[in-house]
Amino acid sequence: MIEVAVFLEGQNGLNWPRWQQLAGAVERLGFAGLYRSDHFTNKNPPDRDSLEMWISLAWLASHTQRIEFGPLVTPLSFRNPALTARMAAAVDDLSGGRLVLGLGAGWQEREHTTMALTCLSCRRASTALRKGWRW
Repeated sequence: MIEVAVFLEGQNGLNWPRWQQLAGAVERLGFAGLYRSDHFTNKNPPDRDSLEMWISLAWLASHTQRIEFGPLVTPLSFRNPALTARMAAAVDDLSGGRLVLGLGAGWQEREHTTMALTCLSCRRASTALRKGWRW
């Protein structure tokens, strides 16, 4: 059987009323899951509403019953990998095991510059991931 999930770009006008309405619809309409990107800004201005990804997933974990959910993807350059692992474990526990964790290196230079983050190379990101899982 084919399962269909919903994906959205979280930096393109996502606010709490939209997130809550979308989550309810995805669960009510029988979709398999709800996934979102982890971006603070768009590649080019103007910037639009954007919910912090982990906060929005924690809300989803506690306000839905059935759907799987997660980031597609969360860049390792945004947060310490050990912190990402801890947050993912906590959100997964809160949801009863429904989190699907997607990890990436991060690529958008504008948001890295805006947030004073270092854009990691693929090699540095994979090293950070390996170290992060050993906490």
